[in-house]
Amino acid sequence: MIEQAAAAALVGTTRLLVGARAHWQGPPPDGQCLYFANHSSHLDTMAIWSALDPTQRARTRPVAARDYWDKPGLRGYVAGRVLRAVLIERRREERDGDPLVPVIEALRGGDSLILFPEGTRTAEQLPQRFRGGLFRLAEEFPALQLVPAYLDTLHRSMPKGAHVPLPLYCTVRFGEALPRVDGEPRDSFLERAREAVVALA
Repeated sequence: MIEQAAAAALVGTTRLLVGARAHWQGPPPDGQCLYFANHSSHLDTMAIWSALDPTQRARTRPVAARDYWDKPGLRGYVAGRVLRAVLIERRREERDGDPLVPVIEALRGGDSLILFPEGTRTAEQLPQRFRGGLFRLAEEFPALQLVPAYLDTLHRSMPKGAHVPLPLYCTVRFGEALPRVDGEPRDSFLERAREAVVALA
């Protein structure tokens, strides 16, 4: 009950600060999804999560950097108990084996996930080149629905280095699930996925 109340408070606060309203190009998908989006702010995770409806939100977990979110206090509580984040190691020196193992385990368990394929935040309006993790997950889970999303103002509301967001209204635009192409090369898939996000801008 405490976590449910905290989740409701987090959604309410996020929507109060930046709006985080969902705009779907088509009907919201049913079943297990991997939402992938541009990444320019620490608010991105909470904006996408808050934009989902309660049923979607209950089964969706963000993939997040352990070095930022796995901290004592409020941040660690929100990541671990409210968002139920899947934490991965970004820094090579901290990795012990395959960094995608927790992500793969979460998908095998039936969770939907939020992923930022750039791997880190940028100050740019449009996403940079996607890293290969998205391709690997798409290959390993062929039934997974790959849903592009674009956050339209958070690069200005809370850019890298900022600690307090500016109250700029943000819409989370969700596109239709990315179609599968049999035998598609890795680089072609990643560019097509990136273009699906860019198209929502």
